[in-house]
Amino acid sequence: MTRMTTFSSPFLLGFDEIERALDRVSKATSDGYPPYNIERLAAEGARGDVIRITLAVAGFTRDQLDVSIENNQLLIRGRQVDDRAREYLHRGIAARQFQRSFVLAEGIEVLSADLRDGLLAIDLARPQPERASRRIEINVAD
Repeated sequence: MTRMTTFSSPFLLGFDEIERALDRVSKATSDGYPPYNIERLAAEGARGDVIRITLAVAGFTRDQLDVSIENNQLLIRGRQVDDRAREYLHRGIAARQFQRSFVLAEGIEVLSADLRDGLLAIDLARPQPERASRRIEINVAD
């Protein structure tokens, strides 16, 4: 049996990569930690739109955080090590690990990653697509 997909219309050609991206997003973890915001900032000239992802990473140091891009995915990982030297009377703040991923469209560029006051802000640039049209010559076969 053939699998019917969203992009199986004969009028949608070359959308295989988008379909794979949608599959990756649907398989992503639904864990709500750490919480995050996504906002659009004022455009910076020719760069196009600037998008900022802000994650609440209170208690993590710069050395415990990792931001990378793998296969068009922005991956943010945090690793805290449990301090065995401390004796807790109450432990309400757990040392934990996390991984948060965002699927990036083709052409998205990471501008910066800044850690301040327990918030990790990652700025991304989304370039404006060029609107171009061109005429295709029709060859006549003899």
